[in-house]
Amino acid sequence: MEIKSLVKLTKGRAKICLAGGTDFVLYKKEYESYGIVEGGELSETDYDSIRRDILIPRCKKRALHLLEKQDRSEKNLRDKLKDGGYPLDVIDIAIDYINDYGYLDDARMAASHVRFYQDSRSRARIKQDLLGKGISSDVIERVLEEEYTADETELITKLLIKKHYDKETATYEDKAKMYRFLSGRGFSSDSIKRSLN
Repeated sequence: MEIKSLVKLTKGRAKICLAGGTDFVLYKKEYESYGIVEGGELSETDYDSIRRDILIPRCKKRALHLLEKQDRSEKNLRDKLKDGGYPLDVIDIAIDYINDYGYLDDARMAASHVRFYQDSRSRARIKQDLLGKGISSDVIERVLEEEYTADETELITKLLIKKHYDKETATYEDKAKMYRFLSGRGFSSDSIKRSLN
């Protein structure tokens, strides 16, 4: 396997790009121990050894560390691991490992997100957020049905009070600013207009 490039990164790491399109990241001591140099060759045996002994255990550990901090969707976890320089086949193994222990649950993550944000965001905005995190529409709809209990008219009223909005003294600019704020939270224009007036 031809080593197309060896790009030095921070903290003594380097991204190694192989001719077949496989990329991975190793520390200096690791790539030097395998004699990896730009333009050189990497045997299948050495690559299998790197994959088995370094990349797979490190990717599993990184995935667990990322989930320790917060619930994530499978897509979000895959993206984070990909950004970390792990090959796709190694990421698949790490995701399977995480799934075997039940640590990755899109519905649980979505429910947590809904409970946390339902006092400040509309149903539509929460749905948009979850779609952006890679949660499937059917899971989102089910979780919203089970978890979203906010009354959006009350929610808008609370936000207006919090922002010290007074409809009696509000100028056109104040109304426009508040409209943009509430619109950014995902509320419908009809609900916003009713509350502002």
